[in-house]
Amino acid sequence: MGIQNKSLPVSWTMALVALGVGLVLYAFNPATVPIFPVCLFHQWTGLNCPGCGSLRAMHQLLHGNVVEAFRLNALLVISIPIGVWFGIRLLRQHLRNEPGPIVRPLWIWIYALVWLVFGIVRELPVQSFAVWPP
Repeated sequence: MGIQNKSLPVSWTMALVALGVGLVLYAFNPATVPIFPVCLFHQWTGLNCPGCGSLRAMHQLLHGNVVEAFRLNALLVISIPIGVWFGIRLLRQHLRNEPGPIVRPLWIWIYALVWLVFGIVRELPVQSFAVWPP
């Protein structure tokens, strides 16, 4: 008789951690409560990285303020359906016990390039992008 491992599977542990982070993000506004990490890129350069505003945008989304979340970080809001799609594909692959990649590497590179371009474009001093502050 060996010792039985009674720990939670990794997927359940990740789900509980995500739920905990979501609850903290719902309860505390990153714009006013200094418990969240600061962006080192912004702190060192004064520029916004592609992720700047993401925590504040997620807080707004959790409170149902989609327009404000989009203003804080548009690409994050647009990326959420992509993340849901990816999660569904991952779950389906896991349940069917299928091998292989979930997404072709080319799409991952394209997505990374979109984030890079977004990070550059949001810093351009063009009036139409003035609605995207951090």
